[in-house]
Amino acid sequence: MAKKTHIKVRLVPEAKPDSSFFYYVKKPTKGEKAKIKLKVKKYNPATRKHEVFVEKKLPPHSK
Repeated sequence: MAKKTHIKVRLVPEAKPDSSFFYYVKKPTKGEKAKIKLKVKKYNPATRKHEVFVEKKLPPHSK
């Protein structure tokens, strides 16, 4: 089986990380961009403004 080229990360608001709203995005596993933490300006419907979202690890899941 081939290795994964992307991983799934969660973007949460920088100002309020415990907010109920977040985005899921794909991030490369290799290369320069894999080492850099994502920081993206996106719309937050909870505050109805554009805010900076930062990368956090996915929460643990149960099987």
